[in-house]
Amino acid sequence: MNLTGKGFFIWKIRDCEGGNASSIASSAADAGLSHVLIKIADGMNQYNVDSTTGTDYVPAVVEALHAAGIQAWGWHYVYGSDPDGEAWAGGRRARSLGLDGYVIDAEMEYKASGMDAAARRYISDLRGYLSGIPIALCSFRFPTYHSEFPWEDFLNKSDYNMPQVYWEQAHNAGAQLQRSFREFTAISPYRPYLATGAAYSTKTWASTAADVNEFLTTAAALNIPAVNFFSWDYCRKYLPEIWNAVAIFPYPTDQPVGIVQKLINALNAHDAGMASGLYTEDAVHITAEQTIQGRDSIRDWYSTLFTKRQPGISFTLTAITGKEFSRNFSWVSSTSTSNRKGTDTLGLIDGAISYHYSSIG
Repeated sequence: MNLTGKGFFIWKIRDCEGGNASSIASSAADAGLSHVLIKIADGMNQYNVDSTTGTDYVPAVVEALHAAGIQAWGWHYVYGSDPDGEAWAGGRRARSLGLDGYVIDAEMEYKASGMDAAARRYISDLRGYLSGIPIALCSFRFPTYHSEFPWEDFLNKSDYNMPQVYWEQAHNAGAQLQRSFREFTAISPYRPYLATGAAYSTKTWASTAADVNEFLTTAAALNIPAVNFFSWDYCRKYLPEIWNAVAIFPYPTDQPVGIVQKLINALNAHDAGMASGLYTEDAVHITAEQTIQGRDSIRDWYSTLFTKRQPGISFTLTAITGKEFSRNFSWVSSTSTSNRKGTDTLGLIDGAISYHYSSIG
């Protein structure tokens, strides 16, 4: 399921609109939100469940959001001390709630020595529990500041990268977002980039409406499909001017498709000529198996894909990022025997594909 538009993280449901599910949904709709991300677990424990009565506050909110046409995602703070148990606890809860997506909040604990193995076990188990449900990693804003963090291990089986671009002690939200976007575009594996901004304050600093406008304007210019803010609980109560700034900002909900959608359409039509016609005459097509050059060779490659390697294959576009001369996009493919996910990168010249790093095939 694609994620576009504006969203807010909810930490404690009882602190949002008095815990009233209908009011949460109507407030989200009035603010033009496309998605809300609710804390559903902390470590091995369920979250937003009354410890005395056992009342689970999440299902009613999910139902109300869905009735309003708003996606309901869950988020889970993980510690890594029991990766198998955390994957089971979060995955089972997400499935039972009927969520549209799942966010992993992994932070300082995963910077300790040896936590790469825990990350691999956790994300592998979680992916098994949540087959068909998109997963996003929500962690630090600058990977160069946190080289100890197991980025590759988490991102290998995630669908999105959703860093916490919090500009604490500063008011340069746009510059920090640009840096974060640039750094994550350069790491491997690349995952579609979605950004989370600051809607809170500390003892010595507060985010401002001007900050949020700068953040949103920059994100839209970078063609980032979706943005979120943390947190609904704090912002509505203490920083209503920020809530209003988010609500009135006309964030685009259409992804920057164009050439990518044309390519997906050609693939689903099984038309090698239509697909190769989107490339420049001397384009380069690169896969793990081979590199080929030239429009005619690319046409032959697609013809073989459609008739011999994966006849009947179909593709669903799940995300696009990029601007000007490059596009990154994620897809899911289906055949009669298997389903796959992949991420591709296109380089463009005059609107045509000049190079294509592809995981298709």
